[in-house]
Amino acid sequence: MQNVVVSHLGDYSIRRCEREDIPSVIQINMDTLPEHYSDYFYYDILSEFPETFLVTELNGALVGYIMCRIEYGFSQLKRLSLARKGHIVSVAVEQAHRRKGIGTNLILISHSEMAKKSAAECYLEVRVSNHEAIALYERAGYRVTGQVDAYYRDGEGALVMAVKLEK
Repeated sequence: MQNVVVSHLGDYSIRRCEREDIPSVIQINMDTLPEHYSDYFYYDILSEFPETFLVTELNGALVGYIMCRIEYGFSQLKRLSLARKGHIVSVAVEQAHRRKGIGTNLILISHSEMAKKSAAECYLEVRVSNHEAIALYERAGYRVTGQVDAYYRDGEGALVMAVKLEK
């Protein structure tokens, strides 16, 4: 299968995830985040939403990813209205490759892909203690729209953040 490169950032390539990338994506998740999913979950998201499951590669090695899906439900931005919305399920960049614009680029490219699929907004959940990620999302235009107590398995709460997507 040919890799579909969607952007370059210096020596990094941002491209669509492929099935053979999933073990590396899982390893990045294990190395960087306390939340873990079943292997099947990654393959399922990739199968259903291949345009919004992106990886960042440097010299043949994956160093980051973003995994998103598109849903229909209550808007995070407009009170009591329904919306087609993107959901960033997980985004991670290996520690040695942070602060180079990779996370921002993954988010912005996924926004563009979600907008092409008629998503009007995007939302995510983030640990209340993850100040680095919260700052990244704020730079990408997200704002806090809610909070969920004891969202994570260890009992920590999550902020719900959302942004309007531009077509």
